Formats: sequence, C-alpha cells, structure tokens
Amino acid sequence: MNMNFNFINPTKLYFGRGSMDKLSSLPMPGKKALVLISNGKSTRKNGYLDRTLQQLNIAGADSVIFDKIMENPIREVIMEGASFAKENNCDFIVALGGGAVIDASAAISAMATNDGDLWDYVSVGTGKGKSLKNKGIPIIAIATTSGTGSELNGYGVFSNLETKEKVGFGNPGLTPVFTIVDPELMRTIPPKYTAYQGFDALFHNTEALMSKNSNVLNEAIALSAIENIAKYLPRAVKDGNDIEAREHVAYGSTMAGFTMHLSSTIAQHSMEHAMSAHHHNLPHGAGLILISKAFAEFFIEKHACDEQFIKMAKAMGVENACKAEDFVKALVKLQEDCGVADLKMSDFGFLPGESMELAKSARSMEDGHFDACPCQLTDEDCAKIFEKSYR
Repeated sequence: MNMNFNFINPTKLYFGRGSMDKLSSLPMPGKKALVLISNGKSTRKNGYLDRTLQQLNIAGADSVIFDKIMENPIREVIMEGASFAKENNCDFIVALGGGAVIDASAAISAMATNDGDLWDYVSVGTGKGKSLKNKGIPIIAIATTSGTGSELNGYGVFSNLETKEKVGFGNPGLTPVFTIVDPELMRTIPPKYTAYQGFDALFHNTEALMSKNSNVLNEAIALSAIENIAKYLPRAVKDGNDIEAREHVAYGSTMAGFTMHLSSTIAQHSMEHAMSAHHHNLPHGAGLILISKAFAEFFIEKHACDEQFIKMAKAMGVENACKAEDFVKALVKLQEDCGVADLKMSDFGFLPGESMELAKSARSMEDGHFDACPCQLTDEDCAKIFEKSYR
C-alpha cells in the first residue's frame, strides 16, 4: 500500500438535495456571469436555466448566456465562448450542465484572459505547449449529470476536428471556486445517458485504483464510489425519479473528482479519447463501455493488479471474490443490468482496420495515462484491445 499522497482542492462543495437553492446566498466572485450551457434543450426545458438566472439576480449579479457547448467540446466553440465573455465584460463563469459544459468552462476561463488560440496552450499532440500568463476568470460549477467529476478540477478534454485530436487541457488555477451537486437536477436524464455517464464515473474510479499512482486515501474513496455506483446505477437507469439512486450515483461521480486528484486515470480514457476524436458522434461513456471488458482482461492476463481487481469486485457486490476475473463478471453484469451490454463499435461507424491508428493516436495525445498503467501497454497491445472489443 502506497502511503504517500499530495492533495489540495480549493473548491467549496455543496452536495445534496436542494443545494441548488444555496446559489443566491453565496458570495459571487464577480459582477457579471457568463452562464455556460449546452446546445441542447433540456436545461431550458427543465427550468434549470431560469432558476440559475433568478438566483444570480437575487445575488446581485448580471448575466449573459452562451449556449453552444456540444457533447465533445471543440476548439472553435471554446474560442467563440471566450470571445463572447470578453465582449460582454464577464468577470466570472457559471457552468450549468454536465461534464462537457464544466470542462468547457475551464478552457473558456483561461482563454478569456490569455492571448492566442487554445491549442497554443495544449501541451500534447500538435499543441504548442505554451504556459498561461494570466489567471482565468473564476468559475462556479452546477452539475446536472453524474459522470465526470469535472466539477472538482480545473481540467477538461477538447477536440480538434482538423487534426483528429481529443486532448486534456487545464490548470489547477482553473478549478471552480464553488460547486453545487444537487441530485434533484438529474431526474430527467434519459436512461441511456444515465448509463453512459454512470459508467464514465465508474471508470474514473476503477482506473484511479488500477493506476500505479494509487495510494491509501485514493483507494478508500474510490472503493466507496465504486460501491455506490454499482449498487444504485441500475436503479437510476430504470427510474430517473428514484432520487435515492440519483443521489448515490452523484456521490460516486463527485468522488471521482477527488480520486483523479489523488491518483490518475490510465490508458482506458486515452483510448476512448482517440475513439471519439476519430468518431465525434461517439458519447464518451459509451466508448469506455465498448472497450472496458477487453481492457480489464489485458491487465488480468498480466496479473498486473490482481489485488485491486478483487477489491473492486467485492465493492461491486461479489462478496466472495477471490480472483481478478471476478471483476470482469461484476462489470459485465452491471452493463447487462443497465442495458448497455449490447453496444457495438460498428454502430458508431468504426471499421475493423482502425485499431492501430487508434492505438497510436491514443498514445500521442495522452502518453501520461499510459505511464500510469500498472504494467506496460504497447501500441500493439492497445490495438489488440480494440480488435477484441470490435463487433
């Protein structure tokens, strides 16, 4: 057991039912908010946008709305949002949405105060690797989904359609000052996306536990998160109004914000980022599900972290788990219980011959996640995982 860890998180977290109503009583970090939402209809339709604007008004803050964030945020929209913030003299951001919106808030915050293009500051792939000169504008995050843990960090993942890259970008200084996680805002997520987002949260925690950077605190939080997601996600998928289930899944997702600080995700996320960079219509959680079984089986065959797999299997309800393979059984059962076991790569436009291209793309964009794996994962290994996952 690794007893060494470093941890700092400046975000003040308000978690639980009804926490959205606390927004108006919080000290605003500025006078005019850029309210960031997705390009979908749900935030408006469900009344969450109106509630947010009303709360900001009570708090004495003006606001403008930017509503162009898509599921996999792209470079051009980030730059458009940053320009919109500057043109409207916004001095803070309220990110109202899921992982894509909260991810986007970090990049827009940075580019609202720094010159040039987002890709000037990306440190991997075709990015120029420049350092941010100026501090970004403050962020308040209001999570409306349970998936990413983005509400507790200053990083996000962004796509460059021209270069077919999907890479991480961020800075600790872009971490939200306040975060609200109210499960009441998550009742209306459709079953399919409840499952996709829930598995994204699950894999943040499983990967952090498999990582060679895992430590005593990370393990305790990750196992707690895994247990809550595995137990309650099928209920949330079956009945979105099951507020107890929503609350427990939201807890597991938010805890990923801590586990990723304390450890890191590994190559499963890099591999999926390559997948959705090449096939932009692929939801992130769906991509993770598609490769999850073969990904785990690779490390089981290598006996790279058997003890961790057994601990995760027990957390997922296999009380008598005694071998690493029990984790795969628990994972497959959870996917079956959530109705996502039959997803196919071919349904999202993948072709059998793409495996090596995807493998090399994954490493070029996020080599650090490969370094965190519990044993070596070569491009050839990566390609075989894609091939094994293909249907």
